[in-house]
Amino acid sequence: MSLPSADELEQLEEIEKQWAVKAMHHAETYFSLLQAIDGSKLKLTKIDDEIFEDFKATFGADFPVAVLDEARDFKSPEMKEKWRIFINRYEGGKVTDYNFGSLLRLDAGEEYTESNTMFVTRMQFLTIEIARNKAGLNTVHLKSKK
Repeated sequence: MSLPSADELEQLEEIEKQWAVKAMHHAETYFSLLQAIDGSKLKLTKIDDEIFEDFKATFGADFPVAVLDEARDFKSPEMKEKWRIFINRYEGGKVTDYNFGSLLRLDAGEEYTESNTMFVTRMQFLTIEIARNKAGLNTVHLKSKK
């Protein structure tokens, strides 16, 4: 195996920056939506209900979507495998860009900040945010209309 050249590394860094910018733009857009629309009325995909039911069946109805723990809920070997199997069920066009990177808030009651954000796949983001919306956890961000 050969190491990448300096030019290739610079290109990789640029691609990483582009991914980060795209993920941040997606996060800003989503949070703006939460401030304008009651999250419990928001549909993120055509199959929100299917994703939600599959999530509950796979991870249990007591999965702590309000406040996530990155190590416990995503990074342990058991959870990595559960998420991999879950995510792969949505490949093949069921969910567009299901494996793209997204930013997810750890605490649903807080905004996106460096300490309240983790990097996940788009499918993980959609799954958690659909569950949060159905539980009414994102309504705290709705700005009152004057």
